[in-house]
Amino acid sequence: MSAQPAQASGTFTIGGDLPVVRLGFGAMQLPGPGVWGESRDPEGAVRVLRRAVELGITLIDTADAYGPFVADLLIREALHPYADDLVIATKAGFTRQGPNQWIPVGRPEYLRQQVELSLRHLGLERIDLLQLHRIDPKVPVAEQVGELAALQTEGKIRHIGLSEVSIDQLREAQQTATIVSVQNRFNLADRHSEALLDHVTAEGIAFIPWFPLATGSLAGADSPLAKLSAEHGASPSQLALAWLLKRSPVMLPIPGTSSVAHLEDNTAAAELELSDDEFAALSAVAR
Repeated sequence: MSAQPAQASGTFTIGGDLPVVRLGFGAMQLPGPGVWGESRDPEGAVRVLRRAVELGITLIDTADAYGPFVADLLIREALHPYADDLVIATKAGFTRQGPNQWIPVGRPEYLRQQVELSLRHLGLERIDLLQLHRIDPKVPVAEQVGELAALQTEGKIRHIGLSEVSIDQLREAQQTATIVSVQNRFNLADRHSEALLDHVTAEGIAFIPWFPLATGSLAGADSPLAKLSAEHGASPSQLALAWLLKRSPVMLPIPGTSSVAHLEDNTAAAELELSDDEFAALSAVAR
């Protein structure tokens, strides 16, 4: 593994002016169980974040709801002042009532409050990428996205993204603001958002898959994933990430972990090149 293996994944320019290394890091696993409360190992979390940057990662994805704000404060402790090429993407629009509890709230005044809090907790003057964590069905999309557009005009947000949306919802949001990214659940075993991926690939919009390492039974002893892993001298997780990177040039996987060893294993996937035949074999695994 090279000193900065993440760089081998190549780069993508979000919104036409925000270049990032394609293989990033997701901060969701840094807070306590159920993405709630303080980290079990705050010092370890800081080490993971610093090691991610050392490995060449320039995109870190977080959210106000992770903790809440636990991940953001760890990011600030570990990495502030931020390197010029480091992009902190965050999200707003989920409220938390306890471990594993998530309720969307998209009222404009709430979104504005959370953006202001994210700026404070992350130590930023402007958020490079603010993603609407979920569309609140009780609030018109134009009002939710419109408030983010207002914050963008005020210079507090650089770019706007969405999370867990359909093509129709993306199109509706685009009537109010320029949308530069979508973040939907997507991995080798769960491709329900494939039509959206193809749509944003054609439009040059970033696709940030969350839960990218749902290998599960795919890593069984007789699975193509396990067989290819042995042939490459790679882990099943590395193959799953390499598959994502090959699937689309707009794909920006953000595998998360609270372990430096797992981080290093995941990041090594950037240096793994799949042939077209290997990609096809993996693609057929969950079909």
